[in-house]
Amino acid sequence: MSSLSTLMTPACVIDDSKFQRNVRRMQAVAERDNLILRPHVKTLKSLAAAEQYAPSNGPITVSTLAEAEYFAAAGYDDILYAVGLVPNKYARVQALSERAEKFTVVLDSMAAVNALVAFAEELEQPLQVMLEVDVDDHRAGLLPMSDALVDCAKAIQITPKLHFRGVMTHAGGSYDCFKQQSRDAMALQECQLIAKAALRLHEAGINCELVSAGSTPTALANCNHKGINELRAGVYATFDCVMAGLGVCSFDDIAMSVLTSVIGHQTDKNWVIVDAGWMALSRDQGTASHAKNCGYGLVCDQYGKLLDGWYVSSTNQEHGIISHIDGKQPDASLFAYGNLLRILPIHACATAAQFSEYQVINEQGEIGEVWSRISGW
Repeated sequence: MSSLSTLMTPACVIDDSKFQRNVRRMQAVAERDNLILRPHVKTLKSLAAAEQYAPSNGPITVSTLAEAEYFAAAGYDDILYAVGLVPNKYARVQALSERAEKFTVVLDSMAAVNALVAFAEELEQPLQVMLEVDVDDHRAGLLPMSDALVDCAKAIQITPKLHFRGVMTHAGGSYDCFKQQSRDAMALQECQLIAKAALRLHEAGINCELVSAGSTPTALANCNHKGINELRAGVYATFDCVMAGLGVCSFDDIAMSVLTSVIGHQTDKNWVIVDAGWMALSRDQGTASHAKNCGYGLVCDQYGKLLDGWYVSSTNQEHGIISHIDGKQPDASLFAYGNLLRILPIHACATAAQFSEYQVINEQGEIGEVWSRISGW
């Protein structure tokens, strides 16, 4: 095993003990509520990571066709592509349906349904289809009690090469829920409304094999998730500053960090300059509206201990500027030229996307494994 000091910076680090603890937390929720857990693999996009929390004998969620192809090639069979489908992706979808029997696409309008119905006669294998339902007026989806929901499901059901699998939703509005009570209410709303959509379809003679819901905040809410049979979430495996800012986890639960080196100072401004800019951290500022604005990431020492008040205040392509929230002068021993630091990500998905691999460390800070990942669409 090697130490972090042997790495060239910037590098993406996964703390395995925290990662495993986070994984067990979500698994316990699914087991408690007797739900299928369909992890979203979009954060890490890594087979090695997925073996830990989303093994190939179970279902997964993906956000790109590149992910679907990558996991299908590794033997994954039940893959939900949870982004609305458009015709320029049909050829790749067709190939995926022939490779993975339960590869499933999502639609949320009659225009999308009609286009897929027209293409369906070209399919060699039946294609699994779900409808997305809007439970919080946040993003995409059909209204749960709408005639359009029933019309879309009927059109899918009567098409020979399409198989209607059920309904799914994502309560993205939970990312605006800063109180436990509001997250609990959103989780309850999510489950109740997607269950109403399934009941509406049942009354119209259309069966829903899957009633799928989830976001990390609602999945981990104080809610027994009645009315659904499948739970989806993704960022829980690593967490990030957004999740900590919402109160879903603590900052100590964040399993991902970016290892960076101090490359200089601007002493008159109390700035520390590091070699992790937005190409390493991303430009995500998802905590800007939170009570604690973490800038482009919170600063830890090389062992992962959070340095109170220190954050990445601005970034250039390959330079990050570290400042203290109160303008304090940097400690010479902590921030000396060449010292290693670790930055907690604002949005783990965005930060992870900047790297081709992850350095997985044990509790002693030694690198035990290196997990590769894929990118692109």
